[in-house]
Amino acid sequence: MLNDVDNALLTQTGPGTPMGNLLRQYWIPVLLDEELPYPGCPPVRLKILGESLIALRTVDGQYSLLQEFCAHRGASLYFGRNEGKDSPDGQCGLRCVYHGWKYAADGRCVDMPNEPSVSKFKQHINLTAYPARVRGGVLWAYMGAEGSAPGLPELEWAMVPGDQRFASKRRQFANFMQAMEGGIDSSHVSFLHSDLYLWNPTWQEDRAGSAMIEHVYTDAAPRFFVEQTDYGMLIGARRETDDGRYYWRVTQWLLPWYTMIPRDGNGPIGAHAWVPIDDETCWAWSVNYHPDRALTKSETDSYRSGGGIHAKVKPGTFDPEQCADNDYMIDRVLQRTVSFSGIRGIAMQDVAMQESMGPIVDRTREHLGSSDAAVIAARRRLLAEVKAMGDSGKRPSGLDPATHHLRSTSALLPREESWIDATADARMSRQH
Repeated sequence: MLNDVDNALLTQTGPGTPMGNLLRQYWIPVLLDEELPYPGCPPVRLKILGESLIALRTVDGQYSLLQEFCAHRGASLYFGRNEGKDSPDGQCGLRCVYHGWKYAADGRCVDMPNEPSVSKFKQHINLTAYPARVRGGVLWAYMGAEGSAPGLPELEWAMVPGDQRFASKRRQFANFMQAMEGGIDSSHVSFLHSDLYLWNPTWQEDRAGSAMIEHVYTDAAPRFFVEQTDYGMLIGARRETDDGRYYWRVTQWLLPWYTMIPRDGNGPIGAHAWVPIDDETCWAWSVNYHPDRALTKSETDSYRSGGGIHAKVKPGTFDPEQCADNDYMIDRVLQRTVSFSGIRGIAMQDVAMQESMGPIVDRTREHLGSSDAAVIAARRRLLAEVKAMGDSGKRPSGLDPATHHLRSTSALLPREESWIDATADARMSRQH
């Protein structure tokens, strides 16, 4: 249980908030690169951490995020013209169609055609602009102080070739914290996702992985072990097996919002990121990748149709077809027969539960148990990072890309064997 003050610290991420200041120290996944498909393409309107922004790819190929509204009269630059050097002013940039003010990728006003040609007014006008870079099929933006950006993330899924990765995103109507907490809560898998074999092509095809995941249902009350690390937390969920061993599901949680789903067998690895749009909505990123081979057509076809950890979205949007307005298409017959929840898809089972809490859950009313150890630890770690940065200006943990060279894993081990030592090699990614 948290008090009101700490709950507000965790969930408020807008400009000037302590958590918002912390999150702005990291590179942020903001768009799939396919949303800005070519130089000079139309800009994309988005909101991140409570800021209304325009994602821009200029004619000469520069990426950036600009504040959405023109500095002149506040018209949205979403309607702007993405111009190249063949324009009258000879510069690349985004021109407001209201009065013609034009902005370069770095936010400078480079043309002001409704002012006298001798005017130097434009030299004093700058929009807020954030640098952006593409890696791993994702456009990343840095919204912290100029000149303080760390190296781009080196998460394994962002470093493998494109045919070994499938990434999707969806809008979720819940604060990023309650969505992320679901990603480090291994105990709910035994209940909410007890039908996951129906939605995951990997477990249908991978006999070894399917056999391992069965231990989740044998012991529905795992014991949690949490190790603090320089990048975040290493989380071990231990279950007893019928043959007297322990089944360990090992989750990696990387600051500030990344999780890696425990891998069973040799199928693709799953990962998530939860990025605040504002305090009541977030972008939920879902990734499947294989470190050693290209994904198969059956795998990617399944992901596109909402299989595995992905969701099927409404055409032309990133909003899931299953939503609160249609009760997530719950099927009560399915619930009585082969599905504990009656909700189709792993992703949407999570979404239904997390959105049902309200946009910002009141954590003062919770009753947490031993199975919530990882959730409690993640809250404490984020609060500690916020306090350390606010009190002493300490740089947050997990900024060094070298700390990202990790994987999740699972293992069947003798009871006397150390789960940390036994899984050490399996938890290291190839670039390590």
